[in-house]
Amino acid sequence: MRTTPVNRDAERVRWSSSADAWDRWADPMADLADKFNQPLLDAAGVGVGDRVLDLASGAGEPALSAARRVGPAGLVVGSDLVPAMLAGAVRRSAGAPDRPAYAAADMTALPFADSVIDRVTCRFGIMFVPDPVAALHEALRVLRPGGRAAFMVWGARAENALFEVVGAAVEARLGHDPVHDIAPLFRFAEPGSLAAALTHAGFTAAEEVALKPVRKAPRGKPFWCATLEMSFGGRLTGLAPDQRTALEADVAARFDALAQGDTVPLPAHVRIGVGVKG
Repeated sequence: MRTTPVNRDAERVRWSSSADAWDRWADPMADLADKFNQPLLDAAGVGVGDRVLDLASGAGEPALSAARRVGPAGLVVGSDLVPAMLAGAVRRSAGAPDRPAYAAADMTALPFADSVIDRVTCRFGIMFVPDPVAALHEALRVLRPGGRAAFMVWGARAENALFEVVGAAVEARLGHDPVHDIAPLFRFAEPGSLAAALTHAGFTAAEEVALKPVRKAPRGKPFWCATLEMSFGGRLTGLAPDQRTALEADVAARFDALAQGDTVPLPAHVRIGVGVKG
């Protein structure tokens, strides 16, 4: 597990500054997002009638997918530390027959009673908590006995082409910025580190599985724009138009260099950690 402390105030700045981008890209990215949502919901055992708490829901993933699974007999609550991030989730839920409820909440101090939740899910959120074991312990507290929690995290940066290539271009053009550093994304990249944290927090039967899909994107298309704006949006604020143009040209050139024929392979590495309340 990454030992450099995560700063809560810096994370608030990161996600507040990128909330609009997450909302803007949420619908175009929905199909791709669901390829991550479904394995996570499977790992948590989410089914019809379950009461699900989704942590760090952001623009609504995977809370929206969970709501469709549990149906009208179940309940899904999506939460996020930054209220602005939930604006997109609320917008996307409007009119849906099975829609989640949403609440701004700190993962380390959840506003829910003990043992009231069947499943806890968290997609790419636990890495940004200053004290992840405290957050995992809170998830354990709200789970009923026998309930399951599943947390999805990124593997190594070098094994995630979008982050590696876009990040390299941003750093080369704009330098290092500790407030918007993407290193926290890979806090649990080391295999076994998330399972160890789950065990330390009190979960039983903690385990991890790795997913390593390879998406193929069309050469010459700006498929990387979502990653640039969602993960590096804070770095883009205030850039002069010529700087933005030069940065985007650099990103495009780096991906073009990786092309194989008419496509660009985009390997990814994610890990799912699962624990049970004994």
